[in-house]
Amino acid sequence: MAVLSNTEIIRALDEGRLVIEPRPEPGPGHDGTPFDSISVDLRLAPEIYVPIDGMNIAFDAGKKIGVGKTLRTVYKTDTIPHGQTKALEPCEFILGRTMETIKLPVVENCLAARIEGRSSLARQGLIVHFTAPTIHTDFSGQITLEMINLGKIPIILTPGMGICQLIVETVVGTPTQARVSQFQNQRTPAG
Repeated sequence: MAVLSNTEIIRALDEGRLVIEPRPEPGPGHDGTPFDSISVDLRLAPEIYVPIDGMNIAFDAGKKIGVGKTLRTVYKTDTIPHGQTKALEPCEFILGRTMETIKLPVVENCLAARIEGRSSLARQGLIVHFTAPTIHTDFSGQITLEMINLGKIPIILTPGMGICQLIVETVVGTPTQARVSQFQNQRTPAG
């Protein structure tokens, strides 16, 4: 697989091989651009999932139970109000999502992508995903962020901030129909 440059990301957006809604603006070379040389920043949505304190439940990873159902049981939805912030405390884990919806249609010369943290935030201890950075061809939805502060001081989160970067890659060949993901068309961190 090859990683797309910012100019190739723009071309993929123009051709419909990649859809990011709303489309990132301004383009490369302008002040305030979300584009880097091989990535585009995505923004933090105001809705987050916060673990409910005192839950006496265990997740049995060996059973075929929908992750979304478990998450809706052990997490509560919270919103960071417009103009306000959330301090992510050391060792605190929450689920967030991107403001943008990503679509990777199965077309000729299709694409896949992955989410990576931004180095400026990672150096403060913020992880935005654990082992689930892959966005498969044929995915459509907002990206869930598994965020934890591994640093020693709180990290201030603001809705609309650039929270992660999307790296887009070419797929060799056209994939056959994949299994149906429980996270397809997700609009909340639970799927």
